[in-house]
Amino acid sequence: MLQSSALAKLPGISHAFFTREGGVSAGLYATLNGGVGSHDAVDAVIENRARMAATLGVSADRFLTPYQTHSPEAIIVERPWPVSERPRADAVVTNVPRLAVGVSTADCGPLLLADPVARVVAATHAGWRGALGGVIEATINAMTRLGAEPVRILAALGPMIRQQNYEVGSDLVTQFVAADADNARFFVPAARASHAMFDLAGYIHARLQRTGIRAIDDLQSCTYADAVRFFSFRRATHRGESDYGRHINAIALLDDRDT
Repeated sequence: MLQSSALAKLPGISHAFFTREGGVSAGLYATLNGGVGSHDAVDAVIENRARMAATLGVSADRFLTPYQTHSPEAIIVERPWPVSERPRADAVVTNVPRLAVGVSTADCGPLLLADPVARVVAATHAGWRGALGGVIEATINAMTRLGAEPVRILAALGPMIRQQNYEVGSDLVTQFVAADADNARFFVPAARASHAMFDLAGYIHARLQRTGIRAIDDLQSCTYADAVRFFSFRRATHRGESDYGRHINAIALLDDRDT
């Protein structure tokens, strides 16, 4: 797993950006695939997620990821849910100890956030659709409803596809610039005509800053570029592979006695 050095300093909070290493899955999913929606063996995914939960210091039934739809939906969680009843959302927020909230990614941007004073944590799945649609702001709004304040929130950006590997069509550039002309700065020309290279991490960083967050840590890792450590939807597509594994990125409050 990878960790944010800034989040790691916060007492009473555990977190991890899990890589593809350290699990039991095989083939395309080797080895730490946490994707419930993948076509991996169910028993392998269950074991992988149990290992992740143990790493964070929670039980497997309190290791929660939603059914993601690239939406701007953020939910507040107070109790565990069965896997079969996962809510549709792309950000999960909680102030309940020993409840790990996480999101799955395989190129999109994972965000882990914490207000150590209010003791509120969140995990956000920020692909281009969700980020453009407002999932980051929805996450912060949900955190503030539990007492968090943007000036105290620390945000960490985990492994995601980086600009040098993220080629997009002109239609996406048009969509972003139509939303805000300043968004043009997140694109540079690609080798192919009518295409551009998109800085997803930079865009997420800017949206975070607009909410008032100033403490932002970026792990600088690219999922597409590093096939040993990371799954990548785009890399799997370029290779003609039938499916791909998913990382889990999660954060949890510990009990007060652990602070």
